[in-house]
Amino acid sequence: MAKRKRLTPAQPTYLSGNEKAGASAPGPLSMGAAPIAQVASDTSASAALEELSGVLERARTKGLMIEELPLGAIDETYLVRDRIVQGEDDMQGLMESLKARGQHTPIEVVKREDAHGEKTHGLISGWRRLTALRRLYEETSDPKFATIKALVVRPESAADAYLAMVEENEIRVNLSHYERARIAVQALAEGVYPDQRKALLGLFQNVPRAKRSKIASFVTLVEALDDVLRYPTAIPEKLGLGLARAFAQTPQFAQEVAQKLRERPCVDAEEEQALLSDLLAAHEQSGIADVTETPPAGSDPEETPQTPPTSDSPTLMPQVRNLDPVDQNEDSERGSMPVSTGVHLDYSPSHQRIELTGPGVDTALLTALKDWLRQR
Repeated sequence: MAKRKRLTPAQPTYLSGNEKAGASAPGPLSMGAAPIAQVASDTSASAALEELSGVLERARTKGLMIEELPLGAIDETYLVRDRIVQGEDDMQGLMESLKARGQHTPIEVVKREDAHGEKTHGLISGWRRLTALRRLYEETSDPKFATIKALVVRPESAADAYLAMVEENEIRVNLSHYERARIAVQALAEGVYPDQRKALLGLFQNVPRAKRSKIASFVTLVEALDDVLRYPTAIPEKLGLGLARAFAQTPQFAQEVAQKLRERPCVDAEEEQALLSDLLAAHEQSGIADVTETPPAGSDPEETPQTPPTSDSPTLMPQVRNLDPVDQNEDSERGSMPVSTGVHLDYSPSHQRIELTGPGVDTALLTALKDWLRQR
């Protein structure tokens, strides 16, 4: 009968790749991973890395990645800013919030391909946050305020960049009508839009039509007084619209107001508003005097009927030039023609409105027009 051979237990370090363990005990030599397995592992890791790099690049291209940039790398003059002034109380509140809780909302910047020096990115939106962090860093020298979180976006055009700036400010902190009108004028001057109508529609396409119409009226004010006003954002809506109407009716009046502001610098917003209000009131009174019929010499004032001008009188309700693009189709329906010496007629069927303007529009014409309407 053959003698049975006793088998020893398997080596625990067999195929483990542990050379030290294999050297300490007799048995077969340990082996590493098979070559084909190593190649597959390397290929898989390379593919995963390439896929991750692609995901990150697409996120960066779409402006979905938040990057941390040095404050000195941001050029806040990249766009003409729509905000003219910033209240100190609001700025202090923002600085306290950043100091206590840090920056939660990133700014938007664009990488400048033509950058020279340290200004590598242009600011699109987030001027208040950038300013607040710069002031905090100047005051504290704390390294945590030396950088800013930013989304690096790639707008397709300059118009898209301006629109992003305006919409961000419309959502966060309301601008004055003057500031809105000013950025429309500046964007046109920069060549971003071909004309003022397209600038208003491009920048304020998402605001209500009535609001955009008021912004369009303030464009007249910006064009006439931007160089001489000291406190333009404090001008009340009613005063601004009144001045715009007067400037549209009498361009010479705009020049007179600008000259008065140069001759009499105002120390605060209240004084400037008072001066503008007085000038507008005097202009309106002179307009009323021009359309009030003067009795013939030697006649009895009691026997001469005086027809006071009404709010419906065309010369007392001048229309500010229409810049609202939404109204362009309606404007195309209007008829405009001279009907007699010194009288110009405008007809708008969509508004069911007829307007008579010009130096020939006086009380006599008003009386004759009333008589003719009664006999129709």
